[in-house]
Amino acid sequence: MRHVFEVVEAISAAGGKAVVMSYWNPIYHYGVDKFSRDLAAAGGLGIITPDLVPDEAEEWMAASQAHGLDRIFLVAPSSTEERIAMTAAASSGFLYATSVMGVTGAREVTSSLAPELVARVRTHTDLPVGVGLGVKSGAQAAELAGFADAVIVGSAFVTRSAEGESGVAALAKELAEGVRNPAVPAL
Repeated sequence: MRHVFEVVEAISAAGGKAVVMSYWNPIYHYGVDKFSRDLAAAGGLGIITPDLVPDEAEEWMAASQAHGLDRIFLVAPSSTEERIAMTAAASSGFLYATSVMGVTGAREVTSSLAPELVARVRTHTDLPVGVGLGVKSGAQAAELAGFADAVIVGSAFVTRSAEGESGVAALAKELAEGVRNPAVPAL
């Protein structure tokens, strides 16, 4: 787990802001309070926990509060209004809206359900809404940036890391161009 904190420290030292995305089990086994303390000490802002729901997150809620970390929970197109409201109330920093149902990984197209989900979330919170799950191109980033506050990319960076620093840098440049030139949503 130490490598996570080393990366966060490097990002912070370079002037960046780091949010960690992790399944709950490694955090739980490391120790929730210890992980929160170490992440905050490294300069981390918060954690995205894709497999932890707010109604099972009492220990994380206390640790994040104690160490000043954001809690970023997920909502999906299938989430009820009640679930969205509860998740929004438990979140801080931003809310992660999954663009599709399913597991993470790059996809060829984004879902038509994403704009509606973002609109639904906005009726329950003023937190920024980030959209992700499958984003791998500048065109997809531009599409999502047209209605979301943030575009979340994970698996595409993991895939491109096989090409080394140049592959990651090229993807980052392509995605940034997409976000800076958002598509105008169709009416």
